[in-house]
Amino acid sequence: MNLITLRINDDDDNLIRNYAKVNNISISELMRQAVLEKIEDEIDLDLYTQAMKEHTENPQDISFDEMMTELGFDE
Repeated sequence: MNLITLRINDDDDNLIRNYAKVNNISISELMRQAVLEKIEDEIDLDLYTQAMKEHTENPQDISFDEMMTELGFDE
């Protein structure tokens, strides 16, 4: 297991410790969840941005009924 050191001021330290205590999780788990969520959010945003760019360059719209047929839900 790896160790990461984080330098923060006293106010941030108190806020983080109190939040973790109120939510009954360790500071390690809080930081791990927060960092991974941030990374996932940025990946999602990048994917959305790329999809919108592709759609703008080559818009291909289909109706709801066409989509249902394509997905095999037309029965």
